[in-house]
Amino acid sequence: DEKGLQRLIERQIEGGVNGVFVLGSVGEGVLLSDAAALEVASIAVATVAGRCPVLAGASDNSTGRCVKRLEDLARVGVDYGVVTLPFYGWPGRVYDSVRFFSEVAAGSPIALMVKNKDQRPADYRRMRKVPRPSHADYTYRMKYGIQALSGGGRASARETVGRVAAGAVAEKFLSERYGIEIVAWVSAVAAIEAPLPDRESLIRKDVDRSAVRCPDSTSAEKMQETFIAAQKAGDSVGGIISCVCRNVPAGLGEPVFEKLEAVLAQAMLSIPATKRIELGSGFAGSSMRGSAHNDVFIKKGAQLGKKNNYSGGIQGGISNGEPITFRVAFKPPATNSLPQETVDFEGNDTVLDAGGRHDPCVVPRAVPIVESMAALVLIDLSLRQKMRENETIR
Repeated sequence: DEKGLQRLIERQIEGGVNGVFVLGSVGEGVLLSDAAALEVASIAVATVAGRCPVLAGASDNSTGRCVKRLEDLARVGVDYGVVTLPFYGWPGRVYDSVRFFSEVAAGSPIALMVKNKDQRPADYRRMRKVPRPSHADYTYRMKYGIQALSGGGRASARETVGRVAAGAVAEKFLSERYGIEIVAWVSAVAAIEAPLPDRESLIRKDVDRSAVRCPDSTSAEKMQETFIAAQKAGDSVGGIISCVCRNVPAGLGEPVFEKLEAVLAQAMLSIPATKRIELGSGFAGSSMRGSAHNDVFIKKGAQLGKKNNYSGGIQGGISNGEPITFRVAFKPPATNSLPQETVDFEGNDTVLDAGGRHDPCVVPRAVPIVESMAALVLIDLSLRQKMRENETIR
C-alpha cells in the first residue's frame, strides 16, 4: 500500500543513502507497463520529493534489467537504497544499497556492489546441527568440513544478483551488435501449464504484465492461487521457465565439448534449484519418428532457414540462425514451514521446524536469471567466433 511503500523509502533516506532504487515498478526514464506501475513510481517520486535520485526497476530481482538505463541514470560512487514491493503475500523488503564503481560507458570494467541489509542469521540457528532436507547443508559440510551458518551461502539464490547485473550488460551488447532478443517466462507452476505463446512476437512487457511472469492471464491467475495456497499451507511448489533467444546468428558454439547446448545446459543447471533443461523438442522428441522430427531446409530471404524448429535453433552444437528455445525445470524450494521428521548431523532422530521466511515458489523471481545466463553464454561464444574471424571487437 501507499503508506507501506512510503515507510520503506523513508527508512532508506534516514539511513543516509544518496538515492532510492525501487524494484517492482517502472518509472523515471523506463517504459511504463501499466497503470499500477505508474502509480507506484509516482508514489516513490513524491515521497523522495527531490531529496535524492530515484531509479525504478522492472520487477523484483531485476537489478540487471535496469542496467540498460545506467548510462543516463546511475552515478558512480552513489549509494542507491534498494526497496522491493510486496509480492503475493511476501513482504516488501529493504536492502542496504547498490553502489556503482565505474562509468558504464567509459570502457572500464563495470563493477557494482550490493550490500544485503535484509538478512536474518538468527533464523538459521536451529539448522546448525540439523541439515535441511534437499538443501546444500549436508553436501557442503561433506566437501568443506563446514557449512554457511547464516543461510545457504554460495548455494543461496542471493548470489544470482551478480549474474543478473552482468547479464544485462551482455544483453545490451548482444542487442546493439546483433539485434538479439532474449525473453523468458513462467510456463508452468506445479500441475498448471500455460499454453505456448507466440515466441516470435513475445516481449518482456507481455511477461511482466503479471507479477507471476506468465503471459497468459488465465494461467497466471491459477498460478497465483497455487502460490497463495502453498504459502498458507507452509509448503512450496516448483515450476518451469521457458526461454526464446531470437536473431542469434548462425555459427555460435564450439565443438566438441563446448557445444552451444552443452554450455547452455551448464549455465542453466548452475542456477540454484534447477533440475532439468530441455532444448528444442526436448524429451517429447524422443517419441517422434526421424522423418517427422527433421527440420527441413527452406529458403528464407537470402539465407537458408528451417520449416520447423525441433532442433531449438542448434544443430551439431552450433547455432543455425533459428530462434533458440529451451525450458528449465525448478524444484520446489527445499526449505518450508512444515515440521519434518529427519536426523541431525550425528544421526539422532529429530523434527526440523525451519521457520523464518521462505518463498512458496522461485520461478517468478528466476526469470531474469535465466535470461541473464543465456546472455552470458551467447556473448562468450559470439566473442570467440569474432576472434576466429579476426574481427576487432569495439
